Amino acid sequence: MNDRRALRKALRRARAALSPPQRRAAALQVASSIAATRWLSPGRRIGLYAALGAELDTAPLQRLCQQHGCALYLPRLESVRARRMTFTPLALHHRRNRYGIPEPDTAKRMHAAFLHIIFMPLVGFDDHGNRLGMGAGFYDRALAFRRRRRCWRGPLLVGLAHDCQHVALIEPTPTDVPLDAVVTGSGIRWFRGAPTCTTG
Repeated sequence: MNDRRALRKALRRARAALSPPQRRAAALQVASSIAATRWLSPGRRIGLYAALGAELDTAPLQRLCQQHGCALYLPRLESVRARRMTFTPLALHHRRNRYGIPEPDTAKRMHAAFLHIIFMPLVGFDDHGNRLGMGAGFYDRALAFRRRRRCWRGPLLVGLAHDCQHVALIEPTPTDVPLDAVVTGSGIRWFRGAPTCTTG
């Protein structure tokens, strides 16, 4: 656990050292790479975070999703104590949660299992799709169903990051939910091992 804390601190420092032009260029390139896929289409339910601090800016991707007619959902913390999170439709009115992150101020909710794609924030990622988050475990709890399923029909899990957030190996914990892909300024990286359905 101490190693994860040290790694998280080092990666956050490296991310914070990027200049504003570097961050803007990376955000635009990430959106451009996603635009070249078939991930976005009218009616698709897309989970997308509101970037905080030095996280990769999602504004260009949000505009891209809206141009493609996607339905956007943002994370909402239902219980900090229980580390419970759901997704809510993008709305005009927002509130700030305990961590200062804007959340749509609406009563509507969507379980993560019913989204088509979730674009996820991260502190670090490795060559195997392991994700290092902020340490609270909200995403891992919301996506725990992915570990229990023998046949995957859940959302595509895509991390968004700067290239400096890549490391060779992150030792996973039993509750970690791995990514299917990561998009950085350098392009898209796919990871093997995501379960898929072959019947019905």
